[in-house]
Amino acid sequence: MVRHNVSLVRFNTFNLPCIAERYLALTDLRQLNGPEFEQAPELVLGGGSNMLLLDRVPGLTVHVALGGITVLNGAPSPPPPASAAKYPLPATTVRVAAGVDWNQFVRYTLDRGWYGFENLILIPGTVGAAPVQNIGAYGAEIAERIEAVHVWEYGVGARVLTPEECAFGYRDSRFKHEPGRFLIIAVDLRLNGDHELKTGYGAIQAELARLNVETPSPNDVALAVTNIRRSKLPDWFFLGNSGSFFKNPVVRKAEHDRLKAVYEDLPSYPIDDDHVKLPAGWLIDRAGLKGVRNDGAVGTYAKQALVLVNHGGASGQEVLAFSKLVQAEVLAKFGVALEREVRLIGT
Repeated sequence: MVRHNVSLVRFNTFNLPCIAERYLALTDLRQLNGPEFEQAPELVLGGGSNMLLLDRVPGLTVHVALGGITVLNGAPSPPPPASAAKYPLPATTVRVAAGVDWNQFVRYTLDRGWYGFENLILIPGTVGAAPVQNIGAYGAEIAERIEAVHVWEYGVGARVLTPEECAFGYRDSRFKHEPGRFLIIAVDLRLNGDHELKTGYGAIQAELARLNVETPSPNDVALAVTNIRRSKLPDWFFLGNSGSFFKNPVVRKAEHDRLKAVYEDLPSYPIDDDHVKLPAGWLIDRAGLKGVRNDGAVGTYAKQALVLVNHGGASGQEVLAFSKLVQAEVLAKFGVALEREVRLIGT
């Protein structure tokens, strides 16, 4: 049933006030045959992360609340406890409904001794939203383990897209470039099998050393990532935020070398022979904006400059204005343009 003038403050991790002109919760695939899905809604809402809502969303907002995890092949039944799991495990494919909470899914896999998503633990949002952004962290991204994405194509019907058809890139996908064409309803994900733990990031290595872990398991890596994220990122339930607000910029090697000559402690991550990724959080920090707050309720997080926070009572317009200030300051100091990672929604 479609409801009118519904508050979305409970449905976005920034805790921003926003009104949906029309709102529909999608809980059953049979609803897709209704008139509401003949054309794309204004907003498809999952966990409400990775977005910046302004005052009002016109038209229809569809809140995807489809649930369920189905093991398609390869998993032991019943699964062994995580402590008893032997590695490597046989490849396992699961079909996960779009409304399933991403972090709950990752914990579901780890509880069964499966592996593949340990680096992506504690990322907010839903499974259906994860391919749109091609979520990633600490050297891993979801695209590496997607076997298929089940979608509803407006005006066409149900389809299954291969990873190649999804055109995944760094924090990018076909779904971002063709908004209004597809509604993701489920994702087939591959676990176990040929898998090497990704522990190359210095923060993970340092945390594993602190935990006295020399030969880590997937659960050890998940614990290390959990500890790192909790030490750097605020819990949105208590301090509204959308996680990383900006993408890590990718610059040409010549530009990196220019900056490195001035800032010897500049961290960097080579992408290829010609491009280098720079940490946006470091740039914001060195621009003097870490822990800074505007005259109202918006600021950067004191422990991680990459995160913009709502201290309480902020509006989406205030967050947007503050983000533009951050972009301007970084551009002026380093000559590097920051791009928003969050999606801007509404008016």
